Parts: sequence; structure tokens; C-alpha cells
Amino acid sequence: MISNQILQNTIDGLKGITRIDLCVLDMEGQTLASTEAQPENFGGEVAAFISSPADSQVVHGYQFFKVFDENQLEYILLAKGSSDDVYMVGKMASFQLTSLLTAYKERFDKDNFIKNLLLDNLLLVDIYNRAKKLHIATEVRRVVFIIESDRERVNAALDSVRNLYGAKSRDFITAVDEKNVIVVKELALNEGYDEMFQEAEAMKDAVAQDGEDIHVALGTIVGEIKEVSRSYKEAKMALDVGRIFFDDRDIIAYSSLGIGRLIYQLPIPLCKMFIREIFDGRSPDDFDEETLTTINKFFENSLNVSETSRQLYIHRNTLVYRLDKLQKSTGLDIRVFEDAITFKIALMVVKYMKYMETLDY
Repeated sequence: MISNQILQNTIDGLKGITRIDLCVLDMEGQTLASTEAQPENFGGEVAAFISSPADSQVVHGYQFFKVFDENQLEYILLAKGSSDDVYMVGKMASFQLTSLLTAYKERFDKDNFIKNLLLDNLLLVDIYNRAKKLHIATEVRRVVFIIESDRERVNAALDSVRNLYGAKSRDFITAVDEKNVIVVKELALNEGYDEMFQEAEAMKDAVAQDGEDIHVALGTIVGEIKEVSRSYKEAKMALDVGRIFFDDRDIIAYSSLGIGRLIYQLPIPLCKMFIREIFDGRSPDDFDEETLTTINKFFENSLNVSETSRQLYIHRNTLVYRLDKLQKSTGLDIRVFEDAITFKIALMVVKYMKYMETLDY
């Protein structure tokens, strides 16, 4: 459960204080970590020690100690020397390793609980029972972030975010797939969405390397632990919908998706039928670049003819001519609010369908 690097760092630190060589072995007598450059082979002695009822003994000038995880024998610790001082250091090192096992087991249990909570794998009664056993508060405000990273970098991204919040944080940082880092963030009483957007910026900066394109999505703030999975699903939707309709945003919140989140839930056959009815078998892709630029700029300027013509560097009458031409070809006058809404939705539906087609390949 504990990595060999953690074991090595631990006994290196103890040797730095006590100047006594230490070695950690597994149940087969294989060396997992050692402060000696060439540790001796104690395979036979370890097997005999495991079988004995003693918790410690001296063999060939080394103190042998058993390290338990609850009642399960996990490691054999060796301390070089046979004096009382070496025995005391060995006992201290054994206690340190036992404490590490307990801490890592609790962390693993919490991580496993959070993953199952996010994925809706727990019954309601199990959520509260396990949260109580793991000393996790059930009625505090939380929000879920998803940080999209490359497959090759998800572990590095996990470490970066964990370093950002530190070991004493009451937030949970995990991953349920090979691409995304998930943060279940606990909010203070005075924190809201503005502060969470700042947190998202900090996460993005912590993970990004060499101009890497990182996206962060967040769900809505929830007040009970049973609602955390909902915030996670919202963050997932925000990530997908943002990729379709808001690809210029690095940070996207579920609350800012607008009509995009409704379109995202439409079945493709219904979308195709809607486009056929609106454009009579045509597609907005058939419009030339000039027409599409005019339409998008007109929407950006809230249907303001004067401002749109100014930004396009064309005469007002030229813009009116283009809009009249569009009306003749589609039957929609986007200067009229109702027709503008229909046209805007149609453009978004087409964009959604094109995105879904890419997923099929």
C-alpha cells in the first residue's frame, strides 16, 4: 500500500537522526527499502522469524522487528546492531511504519468512498454510515471540479493539485478515469461562485505546463454529501457542453451553460427533424463564409444593425441587404426576436450534431 519511495524516505530520515542503518523487507525477504548500499540477504532468517511467535529478535548482528497493519503482518524491519539503543530505534521505526500504514489505509478508504460517491455506487444509508466511520462531515457546502488533462499526465496532474491544497485539506482529490482529475471542494461560509472561479484558475495554473490547454469545469454548490454526485454529473456535462459551444473558455460552470445544456440532451433524430423543418433540407453549413460571419456578428451585438455594420466595416444598407437575402432563403428574419431565437438554436443544434458525429468515428 505504501510506495517503496515513501518507505525509503522514511528510513533515510530516521537514519539521518539516529545514524543507525535500517532496512524494510517484504514477506519473501525481498528488500523494499534500505539505508545500506548493499543490504544483506536474509531470506531464510525472515522466513524463520515470520514463523516464530516473537515480535523482535537479534539475528547476525541485526535487530528484527515485525510491522503489523492491524493484525496483518505487513513488513519486516531490520535495524543494524544489537545494543539497547538500536533496539529502541528499531521500535520507534516500527511504530512510524505502523502509523504510516494506518494513515495510508484511511486515505485509501476515503478515496474509495469518494469515488463510489461520485459514481452513485452507494445506497443512501451507506453514504451516511461510511461518512460517519471515516469522519467526513455530511452537511457542509461542497462543489465538484473536473480538471481535464492528457492521459499521460493525469498522475502528475493529481500530484500538482494535491500539492496545491496540502495534506491537511478537507477537500478530496481523486480520479475515476485516465484523463480527468476530480476535486471535491469544501466551501467556507462566506465563499460562493466567485471564489470558486478563482479556485478553478489556481487549479488550471497548477496543472498546466508549457502552454498546455487545460479545461476546468464545475458543478453547482450542494449542501449535503448525498448531493455531491449531482454536482459531479453537472461538472461532467459542463465539460462536454463547453467543448461544443464554448471552446474559447478554459473554465466553464454548469450554471453558465444556458440553452446549451438543453440541446445537449436532445436525441439526434429529433435534432435532424428540427433542422429539416427550419432550413427545408438545407444546413447552415451551406451558407457562405460572409453570411455566417454576418449572422454571428449580428447575434454578438444583440440584433443591433448599426453596431453590427460598424464592426463589419460595411454600410448599414449592405447589412440590411444581407439580412433580407437570408430571410428569402430561410424564411427567417433574424431582426425579429422570435426568428432570431429559432435561428440561434438551429445553429447550436447543428454544432451539437457535428460534435456527436465526431464521437461516432
